[in-house]
This record gives sequence, C-alpha cells and structure tokens, in this order.
Amino acid sequence: MTRNMKGWAALALSVAMVVTMGACGTSDKTDSANDGKTDSSSVAGYDVSGVKKDEEIAKMLPSSVTKDGKLTVGMDTSYAPAEFLAEDGKTPVGFDVDIVKALANIFGLKAEPETSNFDSIIPSIGTKYDIGVSSFTITPDRMKAVDFVSMFKAGSTWVVKKGNPNKVDTSDPCGLKIAVQTGTTQEEEVNKAVKQCKADGKPGIQVLSNKLQTDVTTNVATGKADVFYADSPVAGYAISQTGDELEALGEDVGVTKEAVAIEKGDSATAKAVQAAMQKLMDDGTYMKILKHWGVESGAVDKAEINPKDLG
Repeated sequence: MTRNMKGWAALALSVAMVVTMGACGTSDKTDSANDGKTDSSSVAGYDVSGVKKDEEIAKMLPSSVTKDGKLTVGMDTSYAPAEFLAEDGKTPVGFDVDIVKALANIFGLKAEPETSNFDSIIPSIGTKYDIGVSSFTITPDRMKAVDFVSMFKAGSTWVVKKGNPNKVDTSDPCGLKIAVQTGTTQEEEVNKAVKQCKADGKPGIQVLSNKLQTDVTTNVATGKADVFYADSPVAGYAISQTGDELEALGEDVGVTKEAVAIEKGDSATAKAVQAAMQKLMDDGTYMKILKHWGVESGAVDKAEINPKDLG
C-alpha cells in the first residue's frame, strides 16, 4: 500500500523527541494511554458533522446499544494514523475515529471512543464496549470470538533503520530482534517463525512485544530491535514521523481485510453496522475520510458481515 504523507511533516518533531529518549522496553509501566499521544497541531480529523441520522438504519440497533445515547467503542489509541491520541493525551483522532463518529451520526448516537490495550478489546465487546474498531485484521480465530463487518484492507510491512545497517533479511528471520505490537496478527506470525527457527536448529528470534505501537517503533529507531512488523498504514506513518530515520524493507505482504468487531451472535448490531458502513461508502463520506488521512489505497467498496474472502 502506498500512502500520501503530505501535511504530516510537522509531526516529525514530536516523535523525534520520543526517539531521543531511548527505548521504553516491554514493561507495563511504559504502556500508559498517554504514551500513544502525538502532536495534533497539524492533524485534524475529517468533519463528519454533515452526516445525519438515518431513521431506518438507527431502528436496526438493539436497545442494549441505544439506551444510553452513546456508541461506546474500544480502541487501542497508539496506532497512528488509524487511531491515536492528540496532544492533550486523551482525545482520539485518526481515520478509524472519523469513521466511528460518522457511524454514530447515522445511528443518532454520540460516539464514545475509549482507549484500551489492543489485546483486551475483543474480550470486552458486548460488556464494556458496544463495538471494537482498532485496525482488527479478520482472522478465523478472531471470528470464533466476535463477528466482523469489513471496513478497510491493509497488508503488513517490515521496517528497519534507514539503510538497513543490520542487514536484515526477512526471508531468514532467525537470530533477529523483532519488535511487534502485543495481540496483533504480526505477533502471531513472528511467534510461528520463532518455533520454526527452533525446529530447524537455527539461532532464536528475540521478540520484543509492546502493548503500544509507539514503543514498537521506538525500539527500532533506537537500535533496541533490528526490525518491526506492523500494518502497512501504520508502518508508513511511523516512517514519516521519525524524519526518515526508518524505511520499509521489501514489499507489503498479506493484504487482508480489517473490520468492526461486534459481539458474537449479535446479528442486529452487525446488520445495523453493515448498513451504516455501506451508506458511508455509497454516499462518498467513507472515501473522503480515507483521502483526508492519505490511506485511500486501503478502501473497500462493500461492507460485509464475516466475509469469506479475507483478501
């Protein structure tokens, strides 16, 4: 996936400051919500105030969602440009956030994005959160736990220091220090490689798993890790924020659909979210949001419940 980084150059300074402070490690002490913030001085969300309530679609939502007048959404707000925190350390921004606000408008509800660690969102859908929107790649294992409504597509990208000084070759990851975000599909892939290296009698992989993508990026920028592995839009954004200290290694791999996560078996909410998402796609709002953030290459044209084709 390619990304348009125009307009984000002013953000490089804030991340450069993070980089100079050194790697934060894997301790939970560094995994606070504020660690996901960034300078929002030149980043403003797309204005979705023109998206109005659709009475027919709103009626599809069950009272369990509508009774408090809010659409409560679980998000890991360390994953720019999809969902991250503004400079106040508490206001979620990003293209997923804008889509959530637009969905809430169609339902006649107030969007309430809530910051959470990525790996705790899915278990909390239907109790703490109405839905989860946090760059969730659709996988068979996750579909056992929740239902999905497709909304985007993204591949995975390897990122190293500029010039690849450690001569990383991802076709043979054995012996590398690899940074990933906890609970992601990229972490799953790297853990499979760990087992394969052991089975082949090769040097082991050191996995640096962090709950925040900002810490993952910092691990590579400061030399604590050789390479990180993340969703393509996130990798592109991280590269732009570090003042070109980092670069993508090779081509994007495994382009897969991402989706809204909904409580398993809650067909009413799933159908309502599908209808609302499709409306945003059909009326052009969805594409306007993606273009605003420079991620239009990840657009899909159909919102599907638990799609069989994940590519």
